[in-house]
This record gives sequence, structure tokens and C-alpha cells, in this order.
Amino acid sequence: MMQEIRFHGRGGQGTVVASIVLAKAFFKAGYYVQTFPVFGVERRGAPVEAYLRLDDTKILVRSNVYTPDHVLIQDPKLLESTDVTRGLKPGGWILLNAAEAPDRPEFSGYRVATVDAARIAIENHLGTRTHPMINTAMIGAFARLMKMPPMEIVAEAILREIPVKQDQNMAAARQAYEAVRF
Repeated sequence: MMQEIRFHGRGGQGTVVASIVLAKAFFKAGYYVQTFPVFGVERRGAPVEAYLRLDDTKILVRSNVYTPDHVLIQDPKLLESTDVTRGLKPGGWILLNAAEAPDRPEFSGYRVATVDAARIAIENHLGTRTHPMINTAMIGAFARLMKMPPMEIVAEAILREIPVKQDQNMAAARQAYEAVRF
């Protein structure tokens, strides 16, 4: 059964890279995948969306993702300016980069999971304190949430797609895999 995932982040956070790495991990795990970004104003800090489709059969759909099964929110400040639940299917997962789940009425009817990806990124020296690179932590948390793809395949995809600080990025993904709360 096809699943569609929407990623919300800001330019410079690695949102698009997260969708690509996760797509490559799912592909290696035997799924058909599609991934693509949507940019508005292409500048650092501007809101960015990326999409991922996966299925165990060939994907023939060639449109945007309008009704995602799940959403990943890399920047919790986007909750104030973006309707992150837009089109989200009832019962879908919301994975939020936050120390704890916020009490938000718009999250009613969805499953919410959190991971402090910013803290994990800082601990692993990914980015800076003011601009942590959280994408690999979010990937690891999502793999745990979905119970797929296997963490070892996620680590392989990180090695293939992220040429810098590979050990730290794999450590962040593994740490977030264990730390996600749902």
C-alpha cells in the first residue's frame, strides 16, 4: 500500500537531503520510491517542503502529495506559520523535532511523536548551536516510528549520500532512533 510523507523544514536544515536519504534507504529495503522538493523563495531559512512516496509496487502517480499519510516537522517554529496538518490523513503520524509534544488542538486525530533532534545534532557536532543539522536525527526517528527501513540500511544510505561527518550523522540517526517518543 502506497504511503506518502511530507517533510516541513527551512532552507539550510537539510530537509530535501532527508527526503532523499530516506528514499534511498527505502529503495535499498525493496520499495519503489519517489522523492521531490517544493521550493518557494529559495533562500536559507525560508520554509521548504519535500515529499516521499513509497510502495511495494511500481508507483504510477506523478502529482504532488496532497494527502500525506505522515508528516515530519524539522522546525517547530513552523507550527506558528504553516498548516502542517494540511491534508494529513486521520490517524497519520506527526514527527516533531521537539523535546516534548506541544498541546495543540490541530493535532487532535493524529498520532504525535517527538524527538529532540536539535539536542542530538548539537551533541554530535552537526551544525552549530543556533543552526543544528537535524536531518539525520529525524531520519533515524522516522525509521523507528515506521518500523522500517532497518536502521542498518538507513546508516548505509547516510554513508552514500552525506559526504561530511559521516560517523556523527550515523550516530545522530541511531541516537534519535532510540530517543523518539510516541
